[in-house]
Formats: sequence, C-alpha cells, structure tokens
Amino acid sequence: MTSALPRFPPYPIRGVCVLHQKQNCAPHFAEIEVDFEPAAEGFAFEAAQELTVEYEPAEDLPRFFAAAAAGIEEQLSLPEHGVVIATRVVLRRARADAFGSHELAFKIAGYLAARKALACGSPATPSSVPGRVPAPGSGRGRQGGRAGNLVPDR
Repeated sequence: MTSALPRFPPYPIRGVCVLHQKQNCAPHFAEIEVDFEPAAEGFAFEAAQELTVEYEPAEDLPRFFAAAAAGIEEQLSLPEHGVVIATRVVLRRARADAFGSHELAFKIAGYLAARKALACGSPATPSSVPGRVPAPGSGRGRQGGRAGNLVPDR
C-alpha cells in the first residue's frame, strides 16, 4: 500500500525573501517577498493589493510577476520534492532595477523562493514529526533579510 503524497504547504509559510543578483555583462536583479498559504488544490499566484513597486516602465512589472509565479510553480512541480501542490502564493514585496531586472531574473527568484519554502515546510524536517512541538527559532516562522534569516511569527 502506498501512502498519499503530502500537500504543500502543510501550514502558512510567510515572509519568504529572496534577492537574486548577478553582476556581469548580462546582469540580473530581482527581489521578492512571498507568502505560501495552503489552498484547496492547485497553484494560485497573486500580487497583494497594497503592493507598489517603483520601476519604470511600469508596464514590465506584470511580466516580471508572471515570471516569478512560473518559477515558483515549476520548482514546486518537480517530482523530487514528493509533494502535491495545494498552494496560494501572495507577492508581498518586490524590487526591480532598470539595469538588471528582466523576466529571467524574476523566474530565478521564484525558483529560489520555492526552494526556501520547501525547506521550511518539508515533511521531512524534524519539526514536522507528529507529536513534536517546534522550538522557537526552529524554522517555522517568517524568513526575513537578504540571507533568509528566520524571524519568528509574532
């Protein structure tokens, strides 16, 4: 008998911050902060209503956000993660730069955000073993800062 794959995320994972920056002859720059919420099924992505991004031309932003969503969904869909996607992702914050922001940079930022969320919400983490209560600072909290430091939920 095979057991069903776990749903992802098993609980809300908020404040996943990613800065993707590459400086060379073809620079990349994308910074995003997203929340992963459990959903009934499938994958949904939305930008928070209060989201504002100072970037010109503003017409590029929807393409950047769609690229981040595609990166997140592609990463979560990889079979090696062994999860069923039941996720609502909310883009809370984004930064773009005139000399390095483009769709590929935001897609890579999406990949990285999904990886961070999977690391926090993985069924294989010790804090997710039934009967165990996660200790403060054990990884079930907000991720903040450029290095993805864990900040406990308040």
